[in-house]
Amino acid sequence: MSNSPANALRLGTRRSKLAMAQSGLVAEQVRRVTGRPVELVEITTYGDTSREHLAQIGGTGVFVTALRDALYGGRIDFAVHSLKDLPTAQPDGLTLAAVPRRADPRDVLIARDGLRFEELAASARTTGRPARVGTGSPRRMSQLAAWARGLSAEIETVPIRGNIDTRIGYVRSGELDAVVLAAAGMERTGRLHEVTELLSPDVVLPAPGQGALAVECASADVHLAAQLAELDDPHTRAAVTAERTLLAALEAGCSAPVGALADLLGDGRIATEMRLRGVVGTIDGETLVQLSTTGPVPASAEGAATPEHMGRELADEMLAKGAAGLMGERAL
Repeated sequence: MSNSPANALRLGTRRSKLAMAQSGLVAEQVRRVTGRPVELVEITTYGDTSREHLAQIGGTGVFVTALRDALYGGRIDFAVHSLKDLPTAQPDGLTLAAVPRRADPRDVLIARDGLRFEELAASARTTGRPARVGTGSPRRMSQLAAWARGLSAEIETVPIRGNIDTRIGYVRSGELDAVVLAAAGMERTGRLHEVTELLSPDVVLPAPGQGALAVECASADVHLAAQLAELDDPHTRAAVTAERTLLAALEAGCSAPVGALADLLGDGRIATEMRLRGVVGTIDGETLVQLSTTGPVPASAEGAATPEHMGRELADEMLAKGAAGLMGERAL
């Protein structure tokens, strides 16, 4: 029998340290806007228990199904997801009630001896031994390999799974020279001090929606959805909508080698434009399709420069440049 207060809201979350940390942040915000206590309900997903590579079991979407099943079954009132894990199609009966303000969307490098990526590449050129870099993401593999090619060096990307501790442990043990993770996860778990380099989006574009959270509840719970909507950040929602529309229009899943980032541009006080950048590449980094587009912010819902239009337009341009043929390759 639950010891939680009778009026407590039940927040469904994955059981990892990172998921619990980010769900805890949302829980505190929900407490403030609703005046109700929030109970974290830990849910184990197939993605947490399977040791297969993500590309083999359907990509990061496997982290979502169990949480959504709990929503459909009424075992939880709302769920918190990493937005980059969500499939682009919203299922019937559930609503994306809020996308809170985004954390740093960039990737980070955690390398031996505090090295930066270019220093790892230089070491590889000197020793003739490719630097071993761990990541389970085809997107990262593709762009890191392309970056190394530009530095006249070779890297060996090693598919890895596991939580933050497990991944960093490969570097600490000497099994890998470096691993690449999301800055947001390192920030939310208080481990930014372990980062050796923040990777610029100019060389490594993040996953669509990276750094953002998604707060989801049943569509029928109109009152709760309205309360959760108070957590929504309109600029973040516009940016991730453009990125995820690009991903959907490319007909690519969460595990495809696609990077995207929408930046808000302005004078430092008011955002006047949004720039959307996208990249698709082969896993070996030999071929990349990289394009960008800009549009006004805020855009009229009836205008041509909505985030959805920007995403579809950029996807069409990338497909015309041959992006579809590059997405057939996967890291298995």
